[in-house]
Amino acid sequence: MDTRGAHSIARLTKRDVETLLATYDAEPVEALAAALRTVLERPEAAWPELIAAAQIPDTRAAALLIGEERALDALAAELNELRGLAIH
Repeated sequence: MDTRGAHSIARLTKRDVETLLATYDAEPVEALAAALRTVLERPEAAWPELIAAAQIPDTRAAALLIGEERALDALAAELNELRGLAIH
């Protein structure tokens, strides 16, 4: 069983971050999912699977799953600044 999650060592490249930022306004969930697929090394995972694998706290995960704008923006900022996920 694959146990990788927020502790994965994969990081976004400059190009990955540029793609995230370029596509975020039009399709925020898909842009974030593409970035998380890279960070979590799960190229085929769907949005709910990615959120679960990222080991994001429940309240934040719920906000992301319903597409709450502030939660999406915060995740985009985290991925942009850290080129990955903060360890939760």
